[in-house]
Amino acid sequence: MATPFHFAAFALALATATIGLLGASRADAQDTAPTLYFSAIPDDDATKLMQRFSGVADYLEEQLGVPVEYVPVKDYAASVVAFRNDQIQLGWFGGLTGVQAQLAVPGSQAIAQGDEDMAFVSYFIANESTGLEKSDAFPMAAKGMSFTFGAQTSTSGRLFPDYYIRKETGEAPDEFFSKVGFSGDHAQTLRLVSTGAYQIGALNYTVYDDAVAQGLSEVETTRAIWQTPPYPDYNWTIRGDVDARYGEGFTEKVKAALIGMDDPDLLSSFPRKAFVETSNEAYVPIVETARELGLLD
Repeated sequence: MATPFHFAAFALALATATIGLLGASRADAQDTAPTLYFSAIPDDDATKLMQRFSGVADYLEEQLGVPVEYVPVKDYAASVVAFRNDQIQLGWFGGLTGVQAQLAVPGSQAIAQGDEDMAFVSYFIANESTGLEKSDAFPMAAKGMSFTFGAQTSTSGRLFPDYYIRKETGEAPDEFFSKVGFSGDHAQTLRLVSTGAYQIGALNYTVYDDAVAQGLSEVETTRAIWQTPPYPDYNWTIRGDVDARYGEGFTEKVKAALIGMDDPDLLSSFPRKAFVETSNEAYVPIVETARELGLLD
């Protein structure tokens, strides 16, 4: 007796096979697509950065349909060099390093920023032994004390603190303070001021607020004494040649993925409430200030 033909079973098997082939083709396409490499300025401990950006890489890979890999860099300057040399195609930069990256690779664009980044501020923090208290006025009583910036090309840890020291005191930092150093990153600035290695330091306000929220021991011996006026800061900048490499519209696709990032865990690790659209024009104040201080040609 002939085996009866079951059309429903055949249709189900065909659909299952088709889905499998489509899934395989997508996987094959991802395997053959060029990898998108991205990095970030090392503004915090390397371990924290790796934890933060491995999750971001997974998210972007899922959204973009291409392999995505986070590339750690040793310092702020190295992030710009990696971008210029096409070792990375996307970067989470500070305002100044973002401008440096845009100038280094023609056609590159700032495409997204944190919701907080158009009105960012730096905190000046002091060791409790200084006796300095929080004030709306610049702490002129800090004259003759020791002071540390963060990284040399940090927007919140150097550029605008340097600018406002000069504006408020009429003196260069090394004239107003007895000793001036560079810690390398915001977390280290907090550590150095908390131990008294430097009496005062300037850092990213989110790093200090986060340390307070976590109840870290460093905040027990430090206090925020002044904050700068607001300025534009961090941004995602992408190379101008990515559409030619990854396909027409890829820049817009990356922008949409970043703006669409709504996972609280991913956002809190930056920390940002959300990412919003931006452009190179938003960072003109960075260009002007950096040129005034001789930090850009």
